[in-house]
Amino acid sequence: MDLMTRILIVDDDPGLRGLISTFLDRHGYRTDTAGNPPEMRAKLASGSYDLIVLDVMMPQEDGLTALKALVAGGGPPVIMLSAVGGDVDRIVGLEMGAEDYMEKPCNPRELLARIRTVLRRNRGAAVPVDPAPATAAPPAVAENWIGFAGWRMQPDSRMVAAPSGQDVTLSDAEFRLLRALVDHPRRVLTRDQLLDFAHGESTDHFDRAIDVQISRLRRKLAAADDSAELIRTVRNEGYMFVPAVTR
Repeated sequence: MDLMTRILIVDDDPGLRGLISTFLDRHGYRTDTAGNPPEMRAKLASGSYDLIVLDVMMPQEDGLTALKALVAGGGPPVIMLSAVGGDVDRIVGLEMGAEDYMEKPCNPRELLARIRTVLRRNRGAAVPVDPAPATAAPPAVAENWIGFAGWRMQPDSRMVAAPSGQDVTLSDAEFRLLRALVDHPRRVLTRDQLLDFAHGESTDHFDRAIDVQISRLRRKLAAADDSAELIRTVRNEGYMFVPAVTR
């Protein structure tokens, strides 16, 4: 049971969101529901959530637009639900920052398994429901920095800093992918290997999803510092992390 984990279900179908909510409640999660993105934002303004299950097809404001705003604002991880299937739709959702993507109608038990997987990936990333008072001293954390090409990466706190000192905000999936590359410098990694390193051997992601995630990761790193090539594409093989790594 995980009664401290809060999940927000956003869907314009009251029957479906009620069904999912009841099912997750029975499996020990605390759930809230919203019928559209404005209701979702109102819920987020009044409390924190560890994960959002977000429908794509909604009137007035669709789920992808809402997802874009969530990712830009550093919101919780998102699992997209959509009646529109296919690889293209899945790629779009992943490229925009979703942690996972499921077709509707979905099996509640499969959704539960996906939720557990995403929560494990993001363990420790969610903001507590009842944060400590502002006067409380933060716990001491031993720094364990990894360096490459003037960059610094702190695995425990998941911080990434450019040579200029600018902090770069990465999603959990992007950080795991960067960590996999950094842990295997100057070695060609296939897409399948990157999937295993970044998502685990039991992942249901497909290898081309790595291309989307690599592209998104490159853009974020280049926006902070484009002075050095960090990730090289090796044609017909995969990707290689170019700089030497110090620990």
